[in-house]
Order: sequence, then structure tokens, then C-alpha cells
Amino acid sequence: PMPPALRLTQPKRLAVASAGSKRGMVRATATATSKVPFSKFQGCGNDFILIDNRTTEEPCVSPEQAVKLCDRNFGVGGDGVIFALPPVGDTEYTMRIYNSDGSEPEMCGNGIRCLAKFVSEIDNAPPGKCRVHTLAGVMVPEVRDDGLVTVDMGEPILVPADVPTTLRSDSGDDSAPAVRAPLTLPDGQTFAVTCVSMGNPHCIAFVDDEVYNKDGSVCFDLAGTGPQVEGNAAFPARTNAEFAKVRNRALIDMVVYERGAGPTLACGTGACATVVAGVLEGVCDRVCDVRLPGGTLSIEWRESDNRIYMTGPGDRVFGGELAL
Repeated sequence: PMPPALRLTQPKRLAVASAGSKRGMVRATATATSKVPFSKFQGCGNDFILIDNRTTEEPCVSPEQAVKLCDRNFGVGGDGVIFALPPVGDTEYTMRIYNSDGSEPEMCGNGIRCLAKFVSEIDNAPPGKCRVHTLAGVMVPEVRDDGLVTVDMGEPILVPADVPTTLRSDSGDDSAPAVRAPLTLPDGQTFAVTCVSMGNPHCIAFVDDEVYNKDGSVCFDLAGTGPQVEGNAAFPARTNAEFAKVRNRALIDMVVYERGAGPTLACGTGACATVVAGVLEGVCDRVCDVRLPGGTLSIEWRESDNRIYMTGPGDRVFGGELAL
């Protein structure tokens, strides 16, 4: 017989997906044996499994199930599972998300654009704004006539203890932003980093070397460097890690190692945090495009109200049913 270490087992079938019409985009009613409708969306290549969960207070998929569903070989595949849940307070609905490792982040910029389009299409709603409750506070996405989504992401959090990070400004003021603070990694690399929270923590390093090859592929060593930043002791809640190359004051190239997901094609909150860091470091303007492996996001850090506005796509790919 085959040795135990080599025996193969058939993985449990997790989903049956069809690429046809939007018939799969109906609300999920969660039971232990139910088939749960879903839609797959992507925003600049950051892809998610979307579930209309507005009939129950808690997600109908567990973090452990989310890990299996996000598997790109044996599941649907995705960077996370996003749920539209009942509203809280004066919002229209609530957003929650499980990352591909089962952890739950406070917010996801690309995810909220996809969620806004998802709910708008389910409800046959015209273009417009809505208020969405998240663990990072209330966000206000607006589905535009051109199909793009602009999200009022709120104000950046810059006090280091609130990011949270143990890194500090060299001014001696503990409330001052940590700008170009030295961060030494276990392998000996040292980066000058700026720490920003968009409701979730970000560590941004502007680098001299290119992050993309001429063909657009990533040449920065995300797999080697990213985990050393994400799990660094300077970030008690772990962090998203962004590495950016300034092209000009209105364009930044950026690659990202996301907390709980690893290298991804895009990160909306990371793009916002990168522009904030660029403004604080004096290398970019308040209106700036961020070019990511999966596409470009337009970011504005508005001086009049200190709020950040992110504009980008959120597109449906296919739908189906999850057999849980």
C-alpha cells in the first residue's frame, strides 16, 4: 500500500461557479446545508468572493471556510471573502471581510468598491452614494455613471500609537507622524518608512530602485522582504507593507504585501496611505495616481477637509453557488 505520507485524498468540493448572467446574485440565507449564492468581483486585480448576507447578522461563511474558498486550486480563488451585512446606525449596510488566511481586517479599499458595485447591481440601484459601516468606521462609496467607484475613505490616522506602531518621529513628539523612520529587518535591510493608518495599518517605503520591469512585471522582492515588514515587532497588529517608486509628483509605482493575504495585484487603502506618505515626505502632490500591478487608482488627499478620496474600478467576473 501507499505510505501514509503519500496517500492522496480527494479535496472537498467547495463551489460550483457559472459564468453566465447575474442570476446568481441573490441574497444568501445561511444554513448548515444550504448552497450560498456568490459573485466574484475584482478591482485592479484584487479579487474577492462577494456574498449578500443582509438577512443575517453574522457571516454565513466561517474564517476556516473562507481560507478554503480563497484557494486558487481547490476553491473559487480570491484574496478574500466579503459580506454585505445588515446596516448599523444610519448606514445602508455593513461590510465585513475575511482575508485568504482567515484573518479579519478592518477595511479593504478595493473590496469596498467591489461591494458597492455588487450591492448596486443586486438592488438595481441607479448610480449614487451609500453609507457603509466597517470596522474602520463609516465609508461612503459612490457608484458613478461611468462605472467607476469613488470612495470617501475618511481621514488618515497619523499618530503612531494609533496606527499602531512603536516607530516614532525623530522630533521627540510622540503624537507626530512617523515619517522616514528607520526600520531594520531581520535580514539586515534598512528602510526609511512612513507609517499611516487608513483604519488598517500601513508601512510605506519609497525606494530608489525600480519596482516593475519594463514589461510591467514586479521585480521587487516582495516574497522575501514583505513578510519581514508585515510581522515586524514595530507593528503590534502586523501591517500592510508598501514599496513605492516615485515617477513624478502625480504618479507613483507601488507594490504591496498585504497583511493576511501576501503579495496582491492591488491594495486600495495601501494606495491611499502611499499618497499620504508621499505628501508627508514631500515627493508627490495631493492628487496623484498610484500604478499597481493590476491597474491604476486615482487618489486625492483633499486639503479642505483632510479626507481621502479613491477612484477606481470594481467589476463582476462571474457568479455561482458555494456548496458548504
